[in-house]
Amino acid sequence: VQLQAYGGGLVQAGGSLRLSCAVSGRPFSRYGMGWFRQAPGKEREFVAAISWNGRSTSDVDSVKGRFTISRDNAKNTVYLQMNSLKPEDTAVYYCAADISLGTYYRVPGSREAEYDYWGQGALVTVSS
Repeated sequence: VQLQAYGGGLVQAGGSLRLSCAVSGRPFSRYGMGWFRQAPGKEREFVAAISWNGRSTSDVDSVKGRFTISRDNAKNTVYLQMNSLKPEDTAVYYCAADISLGTYYRVPGSREAEYDYWGQGALVTVSS
């Protein structure tokens, strides 16, 4: 299983970006997916996660109402739509796959140890 995150870049505060994570390996539709981020000098933290079928999601309080995780199983891709970006959102964003959920409605958790595969990261820089 390989994950490739892309779509990062430089954006002004208040702007938007959409990250994508293309996943190889089957079956993508049986992977729970998550996004994490690591800001400079800080530990990596959970951002959002989504169930197999995309109908259940969770996210961290700091991004609620601004970020949306979604997926397209036909394209083997998970997305993170980021709106109203703030300078404190500056980080390297990582996508990750949890292949052990076992059921379509469960959402992966917020702990890194729950995830089995990781992408290489996409840098998002938000200027003030």
